[in-house]
Amino acid sequence: MELSIVLAFVVAVFFVSVVPGPDMLFIVANAAVGGRRAGVVAAAGMSTGLAVHTVAASLGLGALIQAAPQVLNGVRVAGAAFLLYLAYLTWRASRQEVSEAGDALELPKRTLRKTYVMATLTNLANPKVILFYLAFLPQFLTTGAGSWPVTLQFLVLGAVFIAVGFPVDASAGLLAGSLATTLFRAGSKVRRRLERVCAGIFTALAARLAADIH
Repeated sequence: MELSIVLAFVVAVFFVSVVPGPDMLFIVANAAVGGRRAGVVAAAGMSTGLAVHTVAASLGLGALIQAAPQVLNGVRVAGAAFLLYLAYLTWRASRQEVSEAGDALELPKRTLRKTYVMATLTNLANPKVILFYLAFLPQFLTTGAGSWPVTLQFLVLGAVFIAVGFPVDASAGLLAGSLATTLFRAGSKVRRRLERVCAGIFTALAARLAADIH
């Protein structure tokens, strides 16, 4: 694999990563209700999902989808249902009573392990990530004498994608978490509004997936 191709891929991935998408919205939403650490952990979960997508793509996931298109619809349905579940949990949390004293001191408790698992599953359940991998990465593959095996090229490009994308996502999580910490100290009304906005984000992402089901 030529260095020029890898550098071109790095530039392309950077611009793809800084454009807000479903993954970044999910990270920001978790950071808004869980703080800076939740934002970084959510970014790590997304990167874990991308690692799984990388391995799957390198092992021929594209061939499976072409042979059985209904698999992709199944992923869409699962992803939409999961995001609706997250929207429900977040909306329910916004309706819980929190004392003004306790609310002014800290953000609502969120299990970082649960945040990580949710982020990973959300990424895995997003068929647009699968399609993106299958459409984007092959543009940077090389063939012919002296070329690396295609499987190895997929793995390398996927690793580069994660190495470039994770700092961008983590930075977004840190920024959103820092802002949320300040806003949550304003009182329970602000907390509830933030969590309802996050529930709306999860619902919108679910609707976006459901719209692609056919």
